[in-house]
Amino acid sequence: SRGPEEGLPTLTVTTILEDPYVMVRSAELEGYCIDLLKALAAMLHFSYKVKVVGDGHYGAVSSSGNWTGMIGEILRQEADIAVAPLTVTSAREEVVSFTTPFLQTGIGILLRKDTVSQDMSFFHFLAPFSKETWTGLLFAYVLTCFCLFLVARLSPCEWNEPKNEENHFTFLNSLWFGAGALSLQGVTPRPKALSVRVVAAVWWLFTIALLAAYIANFTALLSSGSEQLPIQTFEDLVKQRKLEFGTLEGSSTFYFFKNSKNPIHQMIYEYMDKRRDHVLVKTYQEAVQRVMESNYAFIGESISQDLAAARHCDLIRAPEVIGARGFGIATTQVSPWTKKLSIAVLKLRESGDLDYLRNKWWESSCLRKSRDRWSPLQPQALGGLFLTLAIGLALGVIAAVVELSNKSRHAAGHAKKSCCSVFTEEMCTRLRIKENTRQSQETSGRANA
Repeated sequence: SRGPEEGLPTLTVTTILEDPYVMVRSAELEGYCIDLLKALAAMLHFSYKVKVVGDGHYGAVSSSGNWTGMIGEILRQEADIAVAPLTVTSAREEVVSFTTPFLQTGIGILLRKDTVSQDMSFFHFLAPFSKETWTGLLFAYVLTCFCLFLVARLSPCEWNEPKNEENHFTFLNSLWFGAGALSLQGVTPRPKALSVRVVAAVWWLFTIALLAAYIANFTALLSSGSEQLPIQTFEDLVKQRKLEFGTLEGSSTFYFFKNSKNPIHQMIYEYMDKRRDHVLVKTYQEAVQRVMESNYAFIGESISQDLAAARHCDLIRAPEVIGARGFGIATTQVSPWTKKLSIAVLKLRESGDLDYLRNKWWESSCLRKSRDRWSPLQPQALGGLFLTLAIGLALGVIAAVVELSNKSRHAAGHAKKSCCSVFTEEMCTRLRIKENTRQSQETSGRANA
């Protein structure tokens, strides 16, 4: 505490022991709220005496109608102000006054990592790529196999005599060739023409790079453990049966769910109310310990849960945060300090001092690691690879057309026909070979008859 100084008013400050807001270290109090109180006292020129709330509660209405905790001490004038992680609520605002919030928070879900990450999806192997990437891969595979089939038909180096030779690159064989290359397995038929080899080579390059990206991302996924959270939202928490869940008894979080009209929130309240003796906890420390030691999810202030996840690397907070709220300094309704403290808090925020205090008391190696979120590989990351494949397929088709036009030019010279007519006839013969074969078979059948 800052002792009384001559000429300076002295305020009695009530607070509550909660890490990292107020902690006892070497018989002295320290923490975020203590640093905040020092900064406010320096700005507004007052002395203060800090005392920890007697009943260990934040402030709620008891069965007798009286307020407990820090709110009760303010009302009974046992303290002038309350500097603590005290949530601004309408019920509390009716009996005391609050300053501008010095910290913004919400309601989140604190979980233990191994209770939520051990059950992997049945199709977990598909997770390294996004749905769009898998769709693009399927389209690239079908398009490449079709180009392989088309180029093998057009190229005279691959299929010289359409009426007499069998083309090994049927569409089904082309599909099998593409699948074999995708799994790095050697398959037949082996391409002979330059155009077919161009298509095959660019597909091999595409598959090698794609497999490398898949293996790297799959390895990162398996070592991450933070991506596959079955409990992402409060709705997920209600639907599951593996974890029990609760909150601080008599806290603003409990009354938020009690007063909410949201059906999901009402289900959470009914669950906690029916099992209040079992799932509600007395202190924040008890809640964190219970999450770490049993299948229990704690519903509470998200900013406090971020600290728990930073201090204990086996804990994690689910992504959804509801009920945006703030922590404010409580005073009596007629206190002359309310507006002064509000203005001082705003000045500390504008100067960056509040951000400095937030970073000072929440910094952790676990928090830095949790920023590196794993995510599925998006098509944009492989855009250059897909573009290379498209260019290679286009070059293969162009090379096949050039090979066919060269043959048509030579054939037109020998038959004394126009090059265009021979090229068109050759093209139609190669693309309609099944129809021509059927007609020739029917003709030979009639001749034999």
